[in-house]
Amino acid sequence: MSTLTLNPPPYIIIDFDSTFTKVEGLDELAAIALKGHPERDQIVQKISDLTNKGMNGEMSFADGLRQRIALLKANRSHIEELVSFLRTKVSDSFKRNTQFLTENAEQIFIVSSGFKEFIVPVATELGILADHVYANEFVFDEEGNIIGIDEENVLSMDGGKIKILSALNLSGDVYAIGDGYTDYELKASGLANRFYAFTENVERPKVTAVADHIATSFDDFLFDNKFSRSQSYPKSRIKVLLLENVHPVARKAFEDEGFNVEFVKGALDEDELCERIKDVSIIGIRSKTTITKRVLEHANRLMAIGAFCIGTNQIDLDEAAKKGIAVFNAPYSNTRSVVELAVGEMIMLIRNIVGKSNSMHKGIWDKSANGSFEIRGKKLGMVGYGSIGTQLSVVAEALGMEVYFYDTVEKLSIGNAKKVSTLEELLSISDVLSLHVDGRKENTNMIGKREFDLMKDGVIFLNLSRGHVVDIKALADAVKSGKVAGAGVDVFPKEPKTNDEMFESELMGLPNVILTPHIGGSTEEAQENIGHFVPAKLLEYMNNGSSYGSVNFPEVQLPKLKGSHRLLHIHANVPGVLAKLNQIFAKNNINITGQYLKTNEHIGYVIVDIAKDYTEEFIQEVKEVEGTIRFRMLY
Repeated sequence: MSTLTLNPPPYIIIDFDSTFTKVEGLDELAAIALKGHPERDQIVQKISDLTNKGMNGEMSFADGLRQRIALLKANRSHIEELVSFLRTKVSDSFKRNTQFLTENAEQIFIVSSGFKEFIVPVATELGILADHVYANEFVFDEEGNIIGIDEENVLSMDGGKIKILSALNLSGDVYAIGDGYTDYELKASGLANRFYAFTENVERPKVTAVADHIATSFDDFLFDNKFSRSQSYPKSRIKVLLLENVHPVARKAFEDEGFNVEFVKGALDEDELCERIKDVSIIGIRSKTTITKRVLEHANRLMAIGAFCIGTNQIDLDEAAKKGIAVFNAPYSNTRSVVELAVGEMIMLIRNIVGKSNSMHKGIWDKSANGSFEIRGKKLGMVGYGSIGTQLSVVAEALGMEVYFYDTVEKLSIGNAKKVSTLEELLSISDVLSLHVDGRKENTNMIGKREFDLMKDGVIFLNLSRGHVVDIKALADAVKSGKVAGAGVDVFPKEPKTNDEMFESELMGLPNVILTPHIGGSTEEAQENIGHFVPAKLLEYMNNGSSYGSVNFPEVQLPKLKGSHRLLHIHANVPGVLAKLNQIFAKNNINITGQYLKTNEHIGYVIVDIAKDYTEEFIQEVKEVEGTIRFRMLY
């Protein structure tokens, strides 16, 4: 919890239903009490409709309350069941800030049109004082059945909340938080200085329209007023932009954490992205979206980029690092899918299945073994021996192939795979050649006419890596001449941004050529794995500061934050920054409980866990250290 605010908070008046809890208590009581009733759903809906009309100011609250009670058939046992249910439905942001509620209990009141019988047991467990709960009360008969409400309780009447607050006669500022029009009336009456429309659970346009502020969570309210809180920032204010139809589990991961998520199915060009990325803190892309230096110059709040794929060449990694933006990818999540496509295509192509199938669709029965071969005993040559190459090596060897590979980086071979010393040697011995290289500029047209000429006659050629690494015209000519007996191509130098755009290529219509629309990693399993993996890395960075797995940032794996506040300081990699920071810590008598530093060629990343007692002036000094790129504080 932050201890920056020294003054006590104002009096805080909190609504209960759909604010302190996620649901309307009376609606839920009806659902419990009417279980098994033949008209249960219709009655519960009527009660809910009356609730909403009252909350939106569309009818007399008192009339609506009495109509709801008349529809309700409940007793004390149902209330006990409701209390157990409501304990599981406390709004997340209130649960997170139980310490604030407890420490400031004298300043906090619940004023609700709900009922004490179910509010007090739930609210007091989070630190609310029982005598600070003002609500209606049921009237019971001798058997414990609800037969009405206490008619003398002012909260059963129109303007009841106003009457309660007037009777409390609180001296000082009063802030009201709620989801309903009756909560706004506290401000309209002059008894509250501010009204916060609470939208974590339900958003009522008629209520938000009259609010002084919209609180998407209790964290938001505390942040707005610089009060102590469990989170250093309200996540609802953090905008996440997810492009290219990433898997829905990614969207859910961010929404479950409370982030504000915008989801776009297609890719964006540079001009569109420059506009859309403004005020975005996290962006998720796949391979078609390019994040250039110009785009990053427009990203005024960007903290992290997630590449929902293996490659990151579509991102200016150095420029991102210089701006303190961490980039994460999914180096392993879709490798199996790519490997299976490669194996499937090499079998289909070496057997000439594509041509046979096309003939059958035209009514031609060509039962012949000519030009059809097994892959067993054939030499598989792989250009690139990374995550995909090594896994393909294992599968191909299990199928009886001899595996050879060429990589510019020294790699330990798996199984019986053999490394060759030159690309030319690999080209000359391979029966099947498969590319698994990254998209760096140096790899542009690495396979062209010269390389095709060096290959065996009748080679099977696969490119499931990057489109620009192959000269497409040279490949088309090699297919036409018979040098390449079959080709499988999944990536192209120019690809449509969306499914609505037309695809064009010189490879179209060529015999024994399989063309696929960049779907090497596009299986449900792979996309779901990526949808889990990349958000997990991004959330770990945002919530904890850990940069482990980043492709452009100094990698630091941090312990969970416990009992301290965490300073994350990103700075230009110049001498003396850590010394200056330590001088500031010493000068301000700051107790350091943990300190971590890692650098790369562009930036330094200092993480310092400190005791909670510090001043705003101390924080400002840290921000002003020469060379500072970005500073964050985590609680």
